Amino acid sequence: MSRKTRLSQVAATVAVVALAAAGCGESSSGGSTSAGDAKPSGKYTGKGIGLAYDIGGKGDQSFNDAAYAGLQKAEKEFGITGRDVEPQDGETDADKIQRLTQLAQAGYNPVIGVGFVYGPAVKEVAAKFPNTTFGIIDDETVQAKNVADMVFHEEQASYLAGVAAAKASKGKHIGFIGGVDIPLIHKFEAGYVQGAKSVDPNIKIESQYLTETAQEGGFSSPDKGKDAASGQIEAGADVIYHAAGLSGQGVITESAAKKVWAIGVDSDQYNQKALASYKDYILGSALKNVGGAVYDLVKSVVDGKPLSGVVRGSLSNDGVGFADSNPKYKAMTDVVAAVDKAKQDIIDGKVTVDTK
Repeated sequence: MSRKTRLSQVAATVAVVALAAAGCGESSSGGSTSAGDAKPSGKYTGKGIGLAYDIGGKGDQSFNDAAYAGLQKAEKEFGITGRDVEPQDGETDADKIQRLTQLAQAGYNPVIGVGFVYGPAVKEVAAKFPNTTFGIIDDETVQAKNVADMVFHEEQASYLAGVAAAKASKGKHIGFIGGVDIPLIHKFEAGYVQGAKSVDPNIKIESQYLTETAQEGGFSSPDKGKDAASGQIEAGADVIYHAAGLSGQGVITESAAKKVWAIGVDSDQYNQKALASYKDYILGSALKNVGGAVYDLVKSVVDGKPLSGVVRGSLSNDGVGFADSNPKYKAMTDVVAAVDKAKQDIIDGKVTVDTK
């Protein structure tokens, strides 16, 4: 069984581009042509893909960048272009509603909200544009005829991260840093803890959430991630897994500075150019195929058979996984074998991963 999954193929490196203000938030053209100039080969008549980012925006080397990679892949394969729109600090649901409304009115199809924070906005705007397909990532509560609720078994990928961390730790002491103390991130922690304890029931695990709410910057503050990682390393942790979006960059940089392992999230963070200086200390990443979900939704619309309802990614369908890009990780044959076995056990139903 190959350890390389299709997830890392979708998680392409994202170049930082100049952003121009447009309506509520900032946006940039996702392709090399103006929106609407490129024509797909089939019957698709939309203007292109509308993508609205979550907190932290494009350039987080993680969740949002994974979505952007999916947009880029769809643009290239289907001959259409798109518009990706940045969030603003302190914005309201009304701001998100305005953003999605502008994209739908302009003719973009599908229109995708990246992150559970778009739930209320997608529900309201989708009802006003029944002929447009909407997607929301990390929320399964909208459930309208023209909405795809794209969610994942994050706990399964996190279980693999926990196995890798426990096997790689020399001091039998590891850490978890969550961006915001919410049920979604609890799934990451639960899977990680269960995976680690499957290797060593007595392993010590530091656990910390950066903020109580997203508005406080838990997903968008590398300095908070750095401080949290520093504290856990000082306490003795020698492998730290983050589920903290842009804040996770601080976890990775501090881990590299202190020469301990970091485990990334969502994208294959070992292969992100902005993190190249620290990649030798990125053991691996718990992958969530956000890019694949974006691509699949676009494909369904282009094919005239738009997805709707709950679409869930798991280990069995390559919706989640664990990246093995670091040659140092690949050389740890005992770690690799343990992660591979854990993956197969989950797929085969021998292990059920906790979500709380």
